[in-house]
Amino acid sequence: MSGHDGVQGASGEAMGGRLVLLGNAIVDLVMRVPALPERGGDILSEDTTLTTGGGFNVLTAARRLGLPAVYAGAHGTGPFGDRVRADLAREGVEVVLAPLAEEDTGFCVAFVDGGGERTFATSLGAEARLTEAHAAAVLAALRPGDLVQISGYGLAYPVNGPVLASLVARLPEHIRVFLDPGPLADQIPEEVLAPVLARCDWVSCNQREGRLLTCRDDAREAAAALAARLGPRTGVLLRADADGCWVVPSGGEATHVPGRRVTAVDSNGAGDAHTGAFLALLGRGLDLTTAVRGANAAAAFAVTRHGPATGPTLDELLEFLAGEPLAARLTSALGR
Repeated sequence: MSGHDGVQGASGEAMGGRLVLLGNAIVDLVMRVPALPERGGDILSEDTTLTTGGGFNVLTAARRLGLPAVYAGAHGTGPFGDRVRADLAREGVEVVLAPLAEEDTGFCVAFVDGGGERTFATSLGAEARLTEAHAAAVLAALRPGDLVQISGYGLAYPVNGPVLASLVARLPEHIRVFLDPGPLADQIPEEVLAPVLARCDWVSCNQREGRLLTCRDDAREAAAALAARLGPRTGVLLRADADGCWVVPSGGEATHVPGRRVTAVDSNGAGDAHTGAFLALLGRGLDLTTAVRGANAAAAFAVTRHGPATGPTLDELLEFLAGEPLAARLTSALGR
């Protein structure tokens, strides 16, 4: 089943599916600063918040648009693990694995500068300790029509990478696979990345990640080059911030889907909002074009809000699109 075929025929199998995240839900310590300090320097944070982030942002974005969601990553025992599980429960996200008893969930320090750009430093925890027993439990929990999302963060982790690559290679053909290679795209071992790319139906990345994977600076060229590298079964989404994204359906040509101009206050989680919305709209049976335009709108909405998990609910998205043809299409397709 190709990514393109799966999209065009989504009104059947995908309607009963869930988003299953093979990623990492961790805690984010978000610090808003005027600018990053120089090396060896210091700067005062204007605002500091503690929130659940990582793969939680994708799950939340999809769940708020009506797609059932499942967290299939590892998590720990301690205050950070407790917080992650409480937030997943609040968003209605099912958890597959039991917590690891001897280690807490990890955390990330995220600096958001005056221009809305974010810079990260991550401390690994229980989420980076996947085992083959975990993989077997995840495989047993999958259902026909599920959409599996993989993060490059997990693939780059020394313990998780081989486990995830082996798990992905064993996924049934009725499972559609989506990869976001993430900022560590160039640090994923080839023996881990290659089998995952070979199984993917869709790869979604930003311009920097596209450049790391293809050595192309131009967004269209990077999208086309990545599609050529992946082969005819795999579609590509290359996110270009306010310029929207470039889409290459499996076996197709690169097409530009315009974005929306908004006043950005925080870009943290924008890519996750885009990914979660894209998966939710595909999973709810919408066609590729509508899903991509809806994802662009969801990401634009997200950057106008502070915080990493700022993907819109369906009502918020429809209000954001009020009077536009896309709003009417979403209303008609989703029964609102």
